[in-house]
Amino acid sequence: METNNTNYSFRKAEMADAAKVWEIIAQAIERRRRDGSTQWQDGYPNPTSIQNDIADGWGYVIEIGSEIAAYCALIFDMEPAYEKIEGKWHSDGPYAVLHRMAVSDAFAGQGLAKAIFREAEKTVLQSGIKTIKVDTNFDNVAMLSILKSLGYQYRGEVYFRGSARKAFEKTLME
Repeated sequence: METNNTNYSFRKAEMADAAKVWEIIAQAIERRRRDGSTQWQDGYPNPTSIQNDIADGWGYVIEIGSEIAAYCALIFDMEPAYEKIEGKWHSDGPYAVLHRMAVSDAFAGQGLAKAIFREAEKTVLQSGIKTIKVDTNFDNVAMLSILKSLGYQYRGEVYFRGSARKAFEKTLME
């Protein structure tokens, strides 16, 4: 594990976690704004997005001690925006999608973003799926670096709410 804090658990989020998860997402929205990014600056994600993730069973957290340190939505369903890619996916088979990934300011710089990807990949493999897809804004330098370092391959562009996003894919090995 490349995280400085190896004493964590990765688990499904519960509705009781929603307020803390929203706090983490709000911190990430502010970080993106300070970085001059347009990502997440249009009212999405929002508290309802997070509540829906959790209700649908898509929300996952990394917890350190009793504190939620990071969040992601891991979706085992088709992403409609991924059906119209300017480029080409490597796999047309079943896939999982990682969305809305954020690390708490209190735990930033501890490798938890990479840890959440690795835990998500394990969860996807355990479900019998071998492909994970993700997208990010063209100006999210930190996420682009993480995706490259973890072996995600650039596949083209997809569009969310009228904005182009860089799309990546990784074939998982057991």
